[in-house]
Amino acid sequence: MTNIKINKIEQKRRRQKLRNSSTPWERKLWNYLKNSQLEGYKFHRQQGIENYIVDFYCPKLKLIIEIDGGGHYKTENRESDKIRENKLKALGYKILRYTNIEVQQNLIEVIEDIRRKL
Repeated sequence: MTNIKINKIEQKRRRQKLRNSSTPWERKLWNYLKNSQLEGYKFHRQQGIENYIVDFYCPKLKLIIEIDGGGHYKTENRESDKIRENKLKALGYKILRYTNIEVQQNLIEVIEDIRRKL
């Protein structure tokens, strides 16, 4: 079994900065994930896993939730996102991805989709 590094100390400032500058869509979704509100599962936000920082993470399920904004649609970012996703999946993580638009326009559907996949 691989010894996966969670929340590396050298990522601490970057994780804090990301938490303090969350996007409106991340904050909206976090309101439903925090305090184990979703089916009793504990989620963390801006969690460090290996060399990556993920938007939301449920350790019990090894589930990552990512909210993609406009920058993720650029060709170079799509390629790096795919590499990142493949590496995390190879470590045994499941990844759910939603766009800012989905969270903005269909938040309840996003929550229900996550609930079904839990």
